[in-house]
Amino acid sequence: MAGNVVHVFAPAKINLTLHVVGQRPDGYHLLDSLVTFADVGDDLEVRPGDGMSLQVQGSEAAHVPGDQSNLILRVAALFDDLPGAAFRLTKELPAASGIGGGSADAAAAYRGLISLYKDETLRPPDIAELSRMGADIPMCLGTVTARVSAIGDQIAPLHTVPAVPAVLANPRCAVETPAVFKALTSRDNAPMPSQIPACQGPKDLAAWLGLQRNDLEPAAIGIVPEIAQVKSEISEQPDCLIARMSGSGATCFGLFPSETAAQRAAASLAKAHPNWWIRATMLGSQAQRAWPRIS
Repeated sequence: MAGNVVHVFAPAKINLTLHVVGQRPDGYHLLDSLVTFADVGDDLEVRPGDGMSLQVQGSEAAHVPGDQSNLILRVAALFDDLPGAAFRLTKELPAASGIGGGSADAAAAYRGLISLYKDETLRPPDIAELSRMGADIPMCLGTVTARVSAIGDQIAPLHTVPAVPAVLANPRCAVETPAVFKALTSRDNAPMPSQIPACQGPKDLAAWLGLQRNDLEPAAIGIVPEIAQVKSEISEQPDCLIARMSGSGATCFGLFPSETAAQRAAASLAKAHPNWWIRATMLGSQAQRAWPRIS
């Protein structure tokens, strides 16, 4: 029998690097990306229900659909023999912001449904089905630091990338991913080195990241120039080790040597830009926190 309620954390996904290394004949872009996760994110509650329903609340709920266009309900619809489910999403991540909010929520729904109905026979969708729905969904299932390649469905967990304090900042400008890919001037760029080195701490990691890229950044800035300002203002904060855009934008991140330095930087940015979405966070694998909890 299903449990009463399942609570699932859906952490923000951060692309520390994002190399566009090719394009398939069907239009899908080939990527090589170092992906990690933040300790800030959305929360999803899943309980048994008649049919499928979704309630959205929280500070970032205004721009999130509660109908069948939401990835949570679309993923749920892929399950065979699903008795039904009622979802309640507390939305804290901004929409269309390059940190995988919708994909993280969809992955949380996947984890939550399997946990809720663990004693019943379910046929969950496979990775290929999830990839067709959203390239970020497979990488958000495990919420571990990983090298992600192909179209986002080849995921190699990494244990040599340290947790690192960071600041996330978004200027409240939504960026549509298809528009950014359309604006790319090069789709056949060099991948990351074959081996990602073991880094001893934030400074080592930042130094190595400085040799890598986000190939979507120039195209995204061309569409939303505010991204350049966000990146610049993060980089100008005392002790910032590196600043870069995540995903297709507009969220940018900065890495810092300590949590105190990151918190100071977040407070400074928030004072200067009260309308931006800004969070101090720790980046790293979030698998333990993202594991479904039954109550």
